[in-house]
Amino acid sequence: MRTLTASLLFAAALPAALPAQGADLDACLARLRPQARASGIHGPVYDRYTAGLSSDPSVLESLDYQPEFRTPIWDYLAGLVDAERVEDGKARLAEHAATLARVEQQYGVDAATVVAVWGVESNFGRTFGKKPLLQSLATLSCAGRRQEFFRGELFATIRLLQSGDLRAEGLVGSWAGAFGHTQFMPSTYARIAVDGDGDGRRDLVGSIPDALASTANYLKRSGWQSGRPWGHEVILPKGYAPAVSGRQARRPLSAWLADGLVRADGGALESSDAPTALLLPAGKSGPAFLVFRNYDAIFSYNAAESYALAISLLSDRLRGHEGLKAAWPTDDPGLTRAQRRELQQLLLDRGHDIGEVDGMIGAKSREAIAKEQARLGRMADGRAGLAILTALKHGAAADGRP
Repeated sequence: MRTLTASLLFAAALPAALPAQGADLDACLARLRPQARASGIHGPVYDRYTAGLSSDPSVLESLDYQPEFRTPIWDYLAGLVDAERVEDGKARLAEHAATLARVEQQYGVDAATVVAVWGVESNFGRTFGKKPLLQSLATLSCAGRRQEFFRGELFATIRLLQSGDLRAEGLVGSWAGAFGHTQFMPSTYARIAVDGDGDGRRDLVGSIPDALASTANYLKRSGWQSGRPWGHEVILPKGYAPAVSGRQARRPLSAWLADGLVRADGGALESSDAPTALLLPAGKSGPAFLVFRNYDAIFSYNAAESYALAISLLSDRLRGHEGLKAAWPTDDPGLTRAQRRELQQLLLDRGHDIGEVDGMIGAKSREAIAKEQARLGRMADGRAGLAILTALKHGAAADGRP
């Protein structure tokens, strides 16, 4: 639940303070004690959860890096909406069918959308993040940009520990403090999380029913319209030059239909006055989408167009729909997670020390890719695309490597 995205974009223009280290962090946390008490945290509780925390400068570096805004959309979607995640999501729909039916009845949000959020946010509970939550939030509360924002998240976390909703042991999340099955920020957790399994706690870390119900509650409170689609992929008329596009440039659906836009899958679009936006995430030469109010609810979960499209498109695949009809405007498509693992293994076979083959293209993998690209006389940008995978596979076949 990253409602902090817009805040971080604004913060990118502000100067960063030096990282708090050692005694500096201790002194900062001591200065924050009165604010913590004023926010409803008992003094001994605050001392218990802040004692012995050390600074983690790596979270400060992450303030300036948001993959939703830096990664080409075809790369971003290739890893999030792949066959592996679709099949996994369908299995989760079957496994948790009874819980999801209760959630849909209570909140009006369909099971496919809730499970799509779960799949994108934590790979169905497999990846909660690796950063100790209290350490990250303490560091961000005392150094870098948006300290006041992160102090609120630190205090919200400690209040959740104080109330018994959370357990401190093994509490990890993203660098910015999002955590649990569907990655709520602590303050959002405090406002919106619900007890989905009836045990008296709102546990989005240890309880799948709590996490699924809370996700649906968030979307409902963000304006989700039950029984309505998020939108549709559409085909633009030949030579069409829309006067407006983008999520906030709304026109009645009837106006878009009058311009000649049709659904890419051949389905019907009923003319109405519903406010509708045209999205062209890669320009007129790539896939186009008409989106409705439910797309906005998904967008509110994490204010990035690529993220909202990932949730939307994955939810469609979980409903049994086919993938995109239009191709992305690139001659070097992105890689699925299986293809990324294949690429990493090829890099290992060539002697590159990239660590574990996990499908996550990190700094070491990018450095190795850049070296191979340079060797092949290509632009050494370190990007994991189909072109470098194909080149290395052909090279493996040529030199007899497995």
